[in-house]
Amino acid sequence: MKLKFAIVVLAGIAAGVFGSVSAQEQSQWDGVYTAEQATRGEVVYTESCSVCHGPDLGGSDLAPALAGNEFSANWNNMKVGDLYDRVSKSMPLSAPASLTAQQYADLIAFILQKGKAPAGTTELPAKMEPLNAIKFVGTPP
Repeated sequence: MKLKFAIVVLAGIAAGVFGSVSAQEQSQWDGVYTAEQATRGEVVYTESCSVCHGPDLGGSDLAPALAGNEFSANWNNMKVGDLYDRVSKSMPLSAPASLTAQQYADLIAFILQKGKAPAGTTELPAKMEPLNAIKFVGTPP
């Protein structure tokens, strides 16, 4: 009887461990930002990014598109943390790394929204560890 109990307990623990691993394997299609956050990100984008990337995130001669098929293909299978890292260290071009961590997270939320990723109930964090747990998947599941 004790052996059966121990097996059931171990199976439960294993299920919990594996369940938490799969919960960490999110993509932008899992509602990883809020609509309010994307709205704040739109303000940041308009003020700091649109002059180079265009008002519709379509890119220009100066800068690549931040939405659309080419953008999705370039970032496919990367981490949202990789995108955040690149943007937060190198943008805006005229003043790299000049925004707050929260402003960069809001900006990424806006970019995800423009890529048609659905909003959720939790804001996109402004920290690398949780952002690295979110995979950028170029096409919706």
